[in-house]
Amino acid sequence: MADLPVSPLAPAEFPDLPKIGGVRFAAAEAGVKYQGRKDVMLALLDPGTSVAGVFTRSATRSSNVLDCQNKIGNDSADGAVIIVNSGNSNAFTGRAGDGSVRAICDAVADVTGLPSDRVFTSSTGVIGERLPHDRITAKLADLFDGLDDSKIRDAADAIMTTDTFPKGSAAELLIDGAPVKIAGIAKGSGMIAPDMATMLVYIFTDAKISRAALQTMLSELTNVTFNNITVDSDTSTSDTLLLAATGVSGVDVTGNAAFRAALHDVMLDLAHQVVRDGEGATKFVEIDVTGAANDADARTHALAIANSPLVKTAIAGEDPNWGRIVMAIGKSGAAADRDLLTIRFGDILVAENGWVSPAYSEDQGAEYMKAQNLKIAVDLGLGDGTSRVWTCDLTHQYITINADYRS
Repeated sequence: MADLPVSPLAPAEFPDLPKIGGVRFAAAEAGVKYQGRKDVMLALLDPGTSVAGVFTRSATRSSNVLDCQNKIGNDSADGAVIIVNSGNSNAFTGRAGDGSVRAICDAVADVTGLPSDRVFTSSTGVIGERLPHDRITAKLADLFDGLDDSKIRDAADAIMTTDTFPKGSAAELLIDGAPVKIAGIAKGSGMIAPDMATMLVYIFTDAKISRAALQTMLSELTNVTFNNITVDSDTSTSDTLLLAATGVSGVDVTGNAAFRAALHDVMLDLAHQVVRDGEGATKFVEIDVTGAANDADARTHALAIANSPLVKTAIAGEDPNWGRIVMAIGKSGAAADRDLLTIRFGDILVAENGWVSPAYSEDQGAEYMKAQNLKIAVDLGLGDGTSRVWTCDLTHQYITINADYRS
């Protein structure tokens, strides 16, 4: 696939991520699929690191995901390794896929001296093609020799597929006067829909916290960040989010609200960057639903709007077609009453009491739709349920990218 133009919604530059004590990174060109670019990254974590994770609930998830799920609940004082390749997802590859994971884990264990059950692998890219894992294992010595605490940007580059920019985010805070750092990277552009983490994400902190407490925090925050984004309603077979706490700072963040808030902000920033890099995206859209019968209904309505091809193409065409939002609400299956609906574009009241607002003009809506960052708000008038999700528009470029994906 030819190089894609950088998304118009991309950040101006990759952020300056802080070094995280207890983790070092390396990246290499293994030629798994791509030529002339880094496509494998390795992160080596110090002994005492807690590792938590959440994974896709796809029924056809990859061998890598299944292996990580089997390992993630194990408490261990050993260090850990995260190794990721792009270009091939190692999904729907049967026993060969399982064998590739074992071969990579065993080879990494040999090079690092760590037990293989502390090696966490991810693969992303084309589905249904056998992973040439020997190309990855052949680079392990180089990766190990190249480890450096400043190479997180290289790692972010190596995990990209149809991404048009690398994604990173960070936070630094003081807890009881002591500094704590968080840094994360992500990949994701297409096949993005909320059903866990809908992409690959790796977040690192020097905070001290038990694996169980870290897992609880991660799972809860995922539900209000990564699980609330969608590009195209398609959930990947490979979605993985790993969070590693090295404890090097010595600051225990168990139950600490400030740390939780900082981690939330990093996760939400990465989630938003994935939407901003949605394949062919030109608009970033926040959808707020209030007044639903309950939160679950609110989320159902929000996702019905966010995933509707008719809504998304109207947004791409800068058409303030509020009738398509009414359609999406009606089809969602959650409770709604036509005559209680209120719809807003930003601060513009578009519809109320089951009809277009007398104060609304099409020119207002059309002018608002020219913005890159849009907000659609719906109040159902039924109860206290709320939900907020983020999505993007659907353009012809999405078709172009995905029609040409395997070539």
